[in-house]
Amino acid sequence: MTAGTTALAGLSALGLLMAGCSTGGTGTRDEGEAPRSDKVAHATPSPSASSPAPFTKVDPVRLLKGDPKVSSRVKAELKPCTKDEYPIDVTYGHLTGTTGQDVVVNVMNCSDAVGLGSYVYRASGASYDNVFTAEETPVYAEIDRGDLVVTRQMYAPGDKPAFASSEVVTTYRWSGGTNGRFAQQDQVENDYSKAVDGSGTPAPLPATP
Repeated sequence: MTAGTTALAGLSALGLLMAGCSTGGTGTRDEGEAPRSDKVAHATPSPSASSPAPFTKVDPVRLLKGDPKVSSRVKAELKPCTKDEYPIDVTYGHLTGTTGQDVVVNVMNCSDAVGLGSYVYRASGASYDNVFTAEETPVYAEIDRGDLVVTRQMYAPGDKPAFASSEVVTTYRWSGGTNGRFAQQDQVENDYSKAVDGSGTPAPLPATP
């Protein structure tokens, strides 16, 4: 009798457990992970990257003509090649470590684009200060990852204007904060081959005596 009673009680409990599972539909899974749609609705959007502020364009011709550090020789060559097109390249960037912009201006001649002068202007309120001048012709200045890179082509007797014998590349970096200056960081000299004369054909070998 005791064994039978125990067996009946176990079956009754099993029946109640199964009945409870059937009425809930999915049992304990009803309290599981929330639907993915609920999580997406409450997700915090990731911040988007801010766009860089646009540079303020300058009038390079007016800047150069009003600059006492620009030589009279360069100012004399500062004239349009065709109509109002001047042989001037302008680069905007950040060189002097300020929140304002810096402007690199290269002046060339109209005939063969030989660099006559390179200048760096630093924004100072509504005006610009000349903080770098190079007028050793031919010269050209660029911005490279926050440094000022100045290239000077070196000519030997008989070189064509477009094909110099070598070039000297000097890298400058701003130092000293607000009242700083450009200090030389590195210098490289590249010697060019004379095997090609610039026309795409090898230069003739010297005659054998």
